[in-house]
Amino acid sequence: MAVLVVQHQRTCPPGRLGDWLTDADVDLDVRHPYAGDPLPHDLSGHDGLIVLGGQMGHADDAAAPWLSATRGLIRTAAKGAVPTLGICLGHQLAASALGGTVARNPRGRTLGMFSVLGSAGLSTDPVLEAAEAAPVVQWNDDIVTELPTGATALAVNACGDLLLARLAPTVWGVQGHPEADHDIVADWASKDAGTTELADVDVPAVLTEIEGSGPAVEAAWRPVATAFAAVLRR
Repeated sequence: MAVLVVQHQRTCPPGRLGDWLTDADVDLDVRHPYAGDPLPHDLSGHDGLIVLGGQMGHADDAAAPWLSATRGLIRTAAKGAVPTLGICLGHQLAASALGGTVARNPRGRTLGMFSVLGSAGLSTDPVLEAAEAAPVVQWNDDIVTELPTGATALAVNACGDLLLARLAPTVWGVQGHPEADHDIVADWASKDAGTTELADVDVPAVLTEIEGSGPAVEAAWRPVATAFAAVLRR
């Protein structure tokens, strides 16, 4: 099984998600369009699609001109029933590509460890079921404010922001970053050092919490990756 992975920048790799999928015998075709890698025109030769996070906004096509092609691939995947998983920016791109709305969070940047607060539908979802009550890193300014027609909200965080959704029958979105371990988030914090967004954030405490939550993240989110691999096989 081969999955196309769209990575938007060096500091947002597949991380733990990539390791879990590889362990589930999924081959990752990781494309780096920011470095000049072309994106395919369709998904022939791929059994699934994963769109990762990134610092740019979901509509920042001027800064990241491959976003239009990425939205096109998401629509192609949805129409063709190709299993798709969007992470943070990828979740926002999927929501907007399929007719939803994304906007700046009026409460400001969401940063730190949060817990998945699932709705009734999460317990029967074929991919995200295991994420109930799971810890997950969030590091985002924007949120999905309106779901595409026919989509299902599956979970929120403690702030009430949408955290998990089934955006189409074979398209899932996760606003958080289950793939991001301590080292990945430390890289983000280093890049954002000195910005107003981090002015009131105890970054060392956040990083310590991320490090300590590693086993719980593994226990909850590895089964999600395994379930996504099972959907690919079907």
